[in-house]
Amino acid sequence: MQLIDTHTHLDFDPFDEDRAAVIARSQAGGVERIVVLGVHAANWQRVWQLAGEEPSIYAALGLHPVFLDEHQDAHVEQLRDWLERLRGEPKLCAIGEIGLDYYIDNPDVERQQQLLEAQLALAAEFSLPVLLHVRRAHAPMIATLKRYRLERAGVVHAFSGSWEEAQEYLRLGFRLGLGGAGTWPQAQRMHRVLRQLPLEAIVLETDAPDIPPAGHAGERNSPELLPEICQRLADLKGIAPEALAAASYRNSCELFGWR
Repeated sequence: MQLIDTHTHLDFDPFDEDRAAVIARSQAGGVERIVVLGVHAANWQRVWQLAGEEPSIYAALGLHPVFLDEHQDAHVEQLRDWLERLRGEPKLCAIGEIGLDYYIDNPDVERQQQLLEAQLALAAEFSLPVLLHVRRAHAPMIATLKRYRLERAGVVHAFSGSWEEAQEYLRLGFRLGLGGAGTWPQAQRMHRVLRQLPLEAIVLETDAPDIPPAGHAGERNSPELLPEICQRLADLKGIAPEALAAASYRNSCELFGWR
């Protein structure tokens, strides 16, 4: 199977001891490309350096809502400067991780919304897809995306919403990122949604080092586990893993503009 991991944080500390080995093992297992996402201004350089050093790594840069306390107003303009400088670079594939998170304690809803909209405006300006983090905030996210109507749309990462919410995103041109969370037996709603989703809607991801699949509780997640995640999700959907892998690969290449 050929696979693309559309959402990882391989630059994070849990991979410092064996990052190169993880990438090599992932490639040996069929994971041809891996997207690494920036989450705050302090890690953009590390993400971009990793993309430059590893042929299979592609970079996305953004300001994550969970790290709101670390973001400054100037960081949006700094992000714009990065995007301007990297315009046309094939290793820059998206803006992300950005979004809304109402699950955290006492979320600053207004500031999250301002930050999201500033980055959606950059996505429109630079014609880049967005990689979205959405927790307990699908309604405001969908409403916002309807106002922006991005040309290249993007991915709703770690989607766990309802079928009705999934349909709203699909109508806006977004794909849904599916990973380890959907493999757990208790994820019954996700299983029902998965069975209804058209293959054209799905891209696969790990969110490594987070959200490991069933059977790996407490372990570090890794792109190495993407073939197993694909197998488990395909079983739940009632199709061959090769069919799911091929669809996700095709959808990812279309989204990121890869041949």
